[in-house]
Amino acid sequence: MMKNLLEFPLKRPWIVMAIVMVITVFFFMQMKDGSRMETDLDEYMPHNHPAFVYSDLAEEWFDIKDGIIIAIENPDGIYNPATLTKIKQITKDLQKLDEIEKSDVTSLYTADNILGTEEGMDVKPFYKRVPESAEGMDELRENVRTNDMVFGRLVSEDETVTVVIARIGDDVFSQEFYEQILELANSYEGPENIYVAGRPIVEGTMAQLGPADMKKMVPIVIAVILLVLLILLRSFRNTLLTMVVVFFSTIWAFGLMALTGIPIYSVSTMIPVMLISIGVADGIHVFSHLSFHISENPTASKLDVVREVLREMWLPVVMTSVTTAAGFISLLTSQVYPIKYFGLFTAFGVLSAMTLSLFLIPAGLMILGLPKVRQAKPGSDNQAGKIATWSTATLLRGKFLVLAMTVAIIAISVYGTSKVWINSSFLDKFEKDSDIVLTDQFINDHFGGTSTLNLILESEQAGAFKSPEIMELVSELQADVESIEIVGSSFGLVDYLKRMNKVMHADAEEFNTIPESSDLIAQYMLLYEMSGDPENLWQVTDFEARKLNVTFQIKSDNSKATNEVIAGVESFRDQFEEHGIQMNYAGSGYTALVFTDLILEGQITSLLLSLVIVILLLSLMFKNFKAGLIGAVPITITAIISFGVMGLSGIPLSSTTALLSSISIGIGIDYAVHFLDRYRINLRANGDTRLSLVQTMGHSGRAITFNAIVVIAGFLVLLFSVFPPNRELGGFVSMNMFTSFAGTLTIMALIVNKTKLFSKDTK
Repeated sequence: MMKNLLEFPLKRPWIVMAIVMVITVFFFMQMKDGSRMETDLDEYMPHNHPAFVYSDLAEEWFDIKDGIIIAIENPDGIYNPATLTKIKQITKDLQKLDEIEKSDVTSLYTADNILGTEEGMDVKPFYKRVPESAEGMDELRENVRTNDMVFGRLVSEDETVTVVIARIGDDVFSQEFYEQILELANSYEGPENIYVAGRPIVEGTMAQLGPADMKKMVPIVIAVILLVLLILLRSFRNTLLTMVVVFFSTIWAFGLMALTGIPIYSVSTMIPVMLISIGVADGIHVFSHLSFHISENPTASKLDVVREVLREMWLPVVMTSVTTAAGFISLLTSQVYPIKYFGLFTAFGVLSAMTLSLFLIPAGLMILGLPKVRQAKPGSDNQAGKIATWSTATLLRGKFLVLAMTVAIIAISVYGTSKVWINSSFLDKFEKDSDIVLTDQFINDHFGGTSTLNLILESEQAGAFKSPEIMELVSELQADVESIEIVGSSFGLVDYLKRMNKVMHADAEEFNTIPESSDLIAQYMLLYEMSGDPENLWQVTDFEARKLNVTFQIKSDNSKATNEVIAGVESFRDQFEEHGIQMNYAGSGYTALVFTDLILEGQITSLLLSLVIVILLLSLMFKNFKAGLIGAVPITITAIISFGVMGLSGIPLSSTTALLSSISIGIGIDYAVHFLDRYRINLRANGDTRLSLVQTMGHSGRAITFNAIVVIAGFLVLLFSVFPPNRELGGFVSMNMFTSFAGTLTIMALIVNKTKLFSKDTK
């Protein structure tokens, strides 16, 4: 059946071309009309995971939302009519937006100032009208300074910066809304400095830079690979057909993505670079064999040449494509959506490139004709043969040195692997000197932190969190965790109770404590409900006081920082359990941390699965289990070296670099497949292991070298990405391609020779 299929492009090349064009146009229209960028980082995560299910519940209980932070800086101080007016106006403008609830905007203009009165308690804003007199301004300043719930949280301690925080739901953020917020903030620039930060802004910036980065990368990688292919293949016709294959396969992959309603994640922007770099491999090997065949059979007809090339190359092309796709398919084990879909659609693109290589390239050769190839002179040894003979002899003579160096490199890499860490930070995806990072740092320097972790305390007993003993424990926990350097502040019911107790005792500092009795706590909470906005209270506790929400502000969004905070909280777990209180976590800071655990879990699973799949596929393809094991040697060594270098260089695993092992295995196995297939053919023909090794080095070794050069050149283009993790990935994949290529032509070649692989096939 395969033979009949392969005859079709030879006999009906124009029909093949027409079919390919119709499919490509269809996918292009799907891609053009249906592609969309995913801007919500919560959508990167599996919502059926217990941690995310609980976090969603907690977010409903306490109305936990991520906030857009607009900071207003006046180096001369914020307490002047112009700056206070600007704070008021920004607050009102945000409240008018359809995407934001009016009550979800907090600033010095809207924040509650809890005061004690002769009648009891009063809750009112710090100002409604901007103070005009010096006395009024001094009174406002003093009210802020003496209110721990505001000072250092909404107004910096040096009184030069204040923030307006607009909390938004996950379902309202869009690229248009992001641009509207930036435009609003920029309109108030000068003489005050305006800064915009917060998780939604990070999402919007990623969504904006992602497509822009892809638009920049794709032309560069196309230009680089075109140049390299022209140099290596020495034929414009061959280069054109190879590039058409990868270009069409990329359109097919993104077209299918749009057709199935899957959005483009930040990591998806690398798929074109991947497919362009990977897809050329089939063309390189086909045209390399074509060149050899024409050189050895100069009088053969076009039909016979193309038919013979297809006959010998279809199996290794299918084998390499299937094993490469298997490496990417293994990413489906990940629970992280961007990684899962990256693997799926890259695998589809690889198989599309395989199909196009087996049908479009032969059809193109039948229509355009064969390339001109320099004929080998009878009785003379070509340059490739001389190089192959010399390299094989050198390899066999220095086999012990090669083995010793390999063992030493593996040993160092294993040590480095132990130092690999995982990072969930989204800010680390940007340049250190980018506006988004510098703005985040500015706000972290002046306030508690732009990242948050929500601690949820639960008791089965109603009124548990009206107990002074329990609230003292909560207060102790907050103080202890706040002593961690990376923690800026914390906020919860404790802060309300201390403030209310203080103002009800004439603002005496010694009463800035937890009230002495449960009845007094209940009375204060009732007074606040009657005087202020009870919705604020329900953001830190529930009506029955069975649940509590404590928010910790952290000055970094990376995993190490969040883990350090959680470790501090966990030291109190036993004490809370003694009171029948359970501790859980929620919010974007915690879900991002779980995200890192899923990355590690998926990384290990996909690595092991891809290795197993590759070994089984090679064993089936060559009908020899030993061939499967030997073929996996270079990629196994490559994976160890890759993680070793990552650990030794301090580069963490992220949602981008987590793709590394599967990419390396998927692409790197190609070299082993082509080498083993050609070695088996040569050994069957002459029965001499050394001669077969020399011939394989001269034939497949040359194509493998070309392949490695093109892939490395393609992935090095990622070094121009605006995202540091993409640059790291490009550098590591390029390094891995070199180690896979070198490992195939050295250590694997030695093992093949030593074990006399396929020798039984010649008997």
